[in-house]
Amino acid sequence: MAVRPPVCDFGAKAPDFTLPDPDGRMFSFSDIAGPSGTLVMFICNHCPYVQAVIDRIRRDAAELQGLGVGVVAISANDVAEYPQDAPEQMKLEAERHGFTFPYLYDESQDAARAYGAECTPDFFGYNAAGELQYRGRLDASGRNPAPPDARRELFEAMAQIAQTGQGPREQVASMGCSIKWKA
Repeated sequence: MAVRPPVCDFGAKAPDFTLPDPDGRMFSFSDIAGPSGTLVMFICNHCPYVQAVIDRIRRDAAELQGLGVGVVAISANDVAEYPQDAPEQMKLEAERHGFTFPYLYDESQDAARAYGAECTPDFFGYNAAGELQYRGRLDASGRNPAPPDARRELFEAMAQIAQTGQGPREQVASMGCSIKWKA
């Protein structure tokens, strides 16, 4: 069932986290934060909405890192119910798609709850002061990729945040599979 999270709560402070990547290296928000802003993405391996845009996520993340934006992806799904989202599979997914950013595992689901993440993908764009400025979609894609010339809404918003510290006031919420919460 598709879920649409709420749109941006401008100025909300980024919750801190300390989470491992599949190799056990620990990362916190301050480790990820870029000098021009930070993008926190909640994704997973099995979601068709994520799979429809995973190469666009990788492309946009790499370009944003070039603009001084720190980028991280977090998977918070219950791996007992969705073993394809387990850390070993996350590592393979990151390698397969050439991620240039850490892909972290939120086993306790505390980070996802602190952020208010609701779906995969769910994007949170912060300015250099750690204030939320974007909570929208990547582009017009849904379960299938949008046309190649679709407006790059996340990229444009994060580039604006990197330059001005402010996100666009008009944002379209992301849509995807619900986070798979533990019972």
